[in-house]
Order: sequence, then C-alpha cells, then structure tokens
Amino acid sequence: MKARFWTVMKQIGCPVRHQTVIDVYDYWNRLRGAGEAPLKSQIEPSSLGHFLPSLFILEKSGDDIITFRLAGAKISDLFGRDLRDESFSDLFGDGYSATIEATIAGAMRHTMPALINATGYSTAGHRAAFEIALMPLRSEDGHCERMLGVIAAMTVATWLEVVPLDFLVLDRCRALRSFQGAPDGVWPAAPRTPRQQGLAGILGRVVSSFRPGSGAR
Repeated sequence: MKARFWTVMKQIGCPVRHQTVIDVYDYWNRLRGAGEAPLKSQIEPSSLGHFLPSLFILEKSGDDIITFRLAGAKISDLFGRDLRDESFSDLFGDGYSATIEATIAGAMRHTMPALINATGYSTAGHRAAFEIALMPLRSEDGHCERMLGVIAAMTVATWLEVVPLDFLVLDRCRALRSFQGAPDGVWPAAPRTPRQQGLAGILGRVVSSFRPGSGAR
C-alpha cells in the first residue's frame, strides 16, 4: 500500500496529501488509460465503495453555470443541506466565485484535472482545511461537460458534519500534472475582488506552453 501511495503521488506530480483524494484520482487515472479522461459512463459507483459519501458530480448547465448533479451524504452533512442543482462556486465566500467558475471552465475546456485547497468556516467560528480534486469526464461525443469531484478534510475535528460549514475560502488551485509529463501549473489564490479574466486565461497559457514546439522544457 505504501509503494502504491508514492507511485500515485509521482503520477499526480503535486503534493496531494489526503489518501482519499489519491485513491479516487488513481481510480480515475486507471479508467482513462491512454486517453485524456474517461467516459462518464465508465464510472461505476459499486467500484468506489466507501468513497461514495465524499464524491460529487459537477455539470455545466445551459447557461454555463457549474452545478452539482450529485453530492455524497458526507458532503451534504458538511454544508447542512442537499447540494443538488446548487452552483459549486456558491460554496465559496464573496470574491471567489468568478475565479472558481473560470478555473473549472478552463479545466473542462482543456480536459485537465485540478486540485483546490480551501479553508472552510462555520458560523460558530470553526475552521478546517480541505483538499478538493476535480477530474474531467467525457461524453460520447468527446466533450467534457462533467467533473468527478472528491472532497476530504485535512483536519480531524468532532464538529465536522455536525456544525455546518458556512463558506469556503480559496487558498490555492492548480492543474495536476499534464499527461505529456509537463510540470503541474500552480495558481495563487485570487484577491477578494478578482478580475474578469480569472484563471481561465492562466490555465490556457500554462497548457499552451506545454505543447510541442512551444520551447518549454
């Protein structure tokens, strides 16, 4: 198990720390094989077992808003409500929504998984750190309009899933290692009033720099 842990860490190419996130990424990575992302029809809930309560599916709506299609029981308990049809970016505090939307849109456009580090705050004043991985899923026509997600708390605390989180604050988000072996792209957290361009343009430039003939090493 320990050897498997470090093998997946090397494949991901960035410091993902929670075992649940690593295991779900490993499942997604095995499904995609040599492709950029697996088909959404390849996801088998029975294969994910005890991870299901921590998993969610995001989808792009007709107006390009990224919403929850499904959310596991543990996630609903974390936020104290059913998140189905709710915007993913609405989980984040003021000033972060545009950045989150742009980041996911860029990850879908370039079929690249992403890692989000965030801090959750409750109305009672508690806080906890979280890792959130977002992994693209392809439809039969090859387009990516859904993401498989997993969220894991980095803090062991008795109040989690009892006292609901009020909002998340974005600490950092990054593209996981590209499939061509390029380094992972790291983005700083956005300011409280993010510019319209968000991170979609940054992601595009990162991906472009990794393409053959770009001069990147």
